[in-house]
Amino acid sequence: MAKYLKLAALLLFLCSTFIVTVDTPVFSADQAPSAAAPAAPAAPAAAAAAAPKIDKGDNAWMLTSAALVLMMTIPGLFLFYGGLVRGKNALGTIMQSFIIVALISIQWVLWGYSLAFGPDHGGIIGGLDWLGLSGVGADPNPDYAATIPHQTFMAYQMMFAIITPALITGAIAERAKFGTFVLFMLLWATFIYDPLAHWVWGKGGWMGTNGGMGALDFAGGTVVHISSGISALVACCMFGKRIGFPQEPMMPHNLPFSVIGASLLWVGWFGFNAGSALAADGLATSAFVVTNTATAAAALSWMMMDWITRGKPTVLGAASGAVAGLVAITPASGFVGPMPAIIIGLVAGVLCSSACNLKTKLGYDDSLDVVGVHGVGGTWGAIATGLFASKLINPAGNDGLFFGNPHQLLVQVIAVLATWIFAALGTVIILSILKAMMGLRVTEEEELMGLDLSQHNERGYSM
Repeated sequence: MAKYLKLAALLLFLCSTFIVTVDTPVFSADQAPSAAAPAAPAAPAAAAAAAPKIDKGDNAWMLTSAALVLMMTIPGLFLFYGGLVRGKNALGTIMQSFIIVALISIQWVLWGYSLAFGPDHGGIIGGLDWLGLSGVGADPNPDYAATIPHQTFMAYQMMFAIITPALITGAIAERAKFGTFVLFMLLWATFIYDPLAHWVWGKGGWMGTNGGMGALDFAGGTVVHISSGISALVACCMFGKRIGFPQEPMMPHNLPFSVIGASLLWVGWFGFNAGSALAADGLATSAFVVTNTATAAAALSWMMMDWITRGKPTVLGAASGAVAGLVAITPASGFVGPMPAIIIGLVAGVLCSSACNLKTKLGYDDSLDVVGVHGVGGTWGAIATGLFASKLINPAGNDGLFFGNPHQLLVQVIAVLATWIFAALGTVIILSILKAMMGLRVTEEEELMGLDLSQHNERGYSM
């Protein structure tokens, strides 16, 4: 009975908060954040509002935000993932995130940025005009950000391009052949991430607000989280299950590492979301506040789910809930206020926890719950943006269903479905080619030995 009372209390609180949210605007017209910042990291409205001129405060904030987002991958993500795997795979898992930073940094400079943000070709892809950062210099580009150098915008976007493929590694942890992994990440970044970034944020991209159909994605719900989550589902199915899954327990070898990693993700995410305002302004503050609020709500709701279903509140559940909240608020962070953020976070904790618990029943081995957290959380966040978005928060955005515009919800659903299909099909094609050419996973002997020794001839721990 106590379990059901706890669940009823949680649902009652969620419903009461929902009613307050719908009936009461978060900001009155004169309280809305003063700066009408972009609907996504691509900033057409903000850029058109003023002649391009570098603002030192904006540039300092954006360089800081870029560093915060890089910190999300190294060391945030590699600690989070590295602690969740078994000890024999800790170093190999850390290496995957670390080497992605190097790999995608070079890819982005040589051709990735040009494909994602270069001059538009049919709403699908950027041109090759900016190969090797040709023409990307210290002057602002008003199509994207009018108050910071073009190279600052490029560097900031590079950090998104780095962490997105790194997220996928959690789904194929403990069994990926390193050489195949490197090629997979390079091809995925080029043929999946770069086109998606152009669709949503690039000037003229067909999906977003910078000349497209108007899908709202402030900081990467579709581009980052849905794409990585759906690709992770395809990848873990094509790589196959780990030896012994699900019969053998595969417990995290170092939960303190993972909690430290989740904490660094929480802090770094302020650069991810608040930085997507592309200016040190009121919208950045609003995004900062709702990011923290949704994260806290999701950590609490996932913890409550563990308490109800497992009998104890778990540390891993609280940390995973925080990450789920960060994922879910990402697309909405520049368009919603604090009360909708609580709803988004609470629902994210429940949905993502439930999704992660289903993987064994559904029969796929998503080692570190990338699908349940990023795929499900990103999908919920993108749809929630279509429910709760308000032009009182960001006049450069749009109103959602609960603010009188049901069409925005339809646009969000189309964006979600298009991202699902593109990411899934693209990943199937890439991995099918790699499987035929070089194989996807290590041998049985190498897997039992562990990636640390079999792939890198090193030990994560010397006992």
